[in-house]
Amino acid sequence: MNRILRSQLRGASVWNSKSFENDNSWIYHLSSRDLSEIDDALKVLKTNSLIFPNFSKTDFQLPNLQKRLKTFSNELEQGRGFFVLRGFPVHSYREEDINAFYYGLGLNLGQPVPQNFNGDLIGTVMNIGDKEDKNTRVYQTNLYLPYHTDPSDVVGLLCIRKAKNGGLSSLVSVPSVYNILLQEFPEYVGLFYKQWYYAHLGEDLPSPTSLFAWYEGKLNFRYLRQYIELGHELRKSPLSPVEIEALDILDSIIVRPELRVDMMLQPGDIQFANNHLVLHSRTSFEDSSNEKERRKLLRLWLKMDNARNQPPEFPGRNGF
Repeated sequence: MNRILRSQLRGASVWNSKSFENDNSWIYHLSSRDLSEIDDALKVLKTNSLIFPNFSKTDFQLPNLQKRLKTFSNELEQGRGFFVLRGFPVHSYREEDINAFYYGLGLNLGQPVPQNFNGDLIGTVMNIGDKEDKNTRVYQTNLYLPYHTDPSDVVGLLCIRKAKNGGLSSLVSVPSVYNILLQEFPEYVGLFYKQWYYAHLGEDLPSPTSLFAWYEGKLNFRYLRQYIELGHELRKSPLSPVEIEALDILDSIIVRPELRVDMMLQPGDIQFANNHLVLHSRTSFEDSSNEKERRKLLRLWLKMDNARNQPPEFPGRNGF
């Protein structure tokens, strides 16, 4: 049964911007051995006439890098909740090879899950949507993307191209936000444990879920305010004034500058974050007038073998 956590959280998952002022341990630079191993894995696929996504983990083996990935998997669940792989030479590969590598990497870390009705296992994050259409998902525009979590255990972002200007990636520790909520606004904490209607993609009607859940000694979290507001609208259950105030307070904490870790993802960078421990955001950006030079990232949603368990009032989500 879900209960309300009333004590401060401790450990590696509680961090702020100062935590990494002189610490780049969250960045792993792919070595020449790693890159050679990736090339070998891609050659095996071609030898066996296998293409994305029609292959398994056994078809894309990374013996040396796999040892690192086990450490990273533990860091995602038990540690700070995020890391960045740096140095994959995206400009040296064709699009089909990049997709095969990225998917194969995902298979070695977790299990890629579908991101839309079409069953796409790799999502394209580009400014290709109509900003005037309410059905356009924000990641398909160049607008500011508010802090949120995705419906999977882990989200990965591979940078193919940067924007002309802007597009800064930002991460915030959920446990740090929770500690501030406990310290400064304890009277609102219980509200986040109640059932809210959340417009999970792929459902006919929004389903009920708590936003926070403390279960088996771990904190669970789910948040994208737009989908909460839409969920209550579709269910014809308007948010009450106190619920709106609670969400406003949560938003005001999340955007505090001293909490966030900002990074400009470079081509070849791959950022992974645990959606229960880390909120992610992106600033607005200006694209190049040349379509072939526009900002482009590839997204993975992963289901993890070592993911935390979740109580019935916080039904787990891993893609569609």
